[in-house]
Amino acid sequence: MKRIGIVGLGAIGRQVCRALDDGIAGLTLAAGTARDVDRAEAFLRTLRSKPPFMTLDDLIDASDLVIEASTQAHLREIAPRTLGRGRDLIVLSCGGLLGRTDWIALAEANRCRILVPSAAIAGLDGVKGARVGEITGVTMETRKPPRGLAGAPWIVEQKIDLDAITTETLVFEGSATEACRAFPANVNVVAALSLAGVGPERTRIKIYAVPGLDVNQHRIAVQGEFGRLRIEVENVPSENPRTGKLSYLSTIALLRDLGASLRVGT
Repeated sequence: MKRIGIVGLGAIGRQVCRALDDGIAGLTLAAGTARDVDRAEAFLRTLRSKPPFMTLDDLIDASDLVIEASTQAHLREIAPRTLGRGRDLIVLSCGGLLGRTDWIALAEANRCRILVPSAAIAGLDGVKGARVGEITGVTMETRKPPRGLAGAPWIVEQKIDLDAITTETLVFEGSATEACRAFPANVNVVAALSLAGVGPERTRIKIYAVPGLDVNQHRIAVQGEFGRLRIEVENVPSENPRTGKLSYLSTIALLRDLGASLRVGT
């Protein structure tokens, strides 16, 4: 059995814990950890397997694979400690991976892997296939309810009053690198797209705030020698309005693939 440790017990982390607790072939939930110790311990007690709460270092030592379901800021602590001990790492805050060639080198040196789920978008298998040839353009449009963008550094720095927005409004346009700094909790999807394709500087994104919208909407367009690829996803938000339900569903699917006899898709 491969032992799984989960760092971050928010909307995504709790759902992944529940899936492991219900049973995924070849995997067992070894431990969980989070910044709010009391809430984390109370949640872990609701699971049938009663996994222990551990400090980050103890959780890494007790695990074969660590899942980061926290934040980009916390990832800067989690990644080097996990990879330095030779543990595989699943990263959900994948905007934090941009530019971190040192972590990739650390994983290579310690013979472990960094895995990134598809999260809230689809089509990364097609983008990876297209990348084998020439890709000439990758663009993305993201539309979210204003509350789903609340607290983002860009919104705060630009003094954008989300409550004053009454019609669809473009609040940001730039590269994946810029977007991940401006909206670290909102657009990990564009980071995953850039890592699968032509890189963060050549991947462009527009972010819209749309009053009355009850889904998180992503539209992706890719052009290259293969032809054209267009993808549209509308995600129902989880209990955290910044995150769609597909984020944790795709993470659970990745875990199921780890021990599957048949794996479909690139």
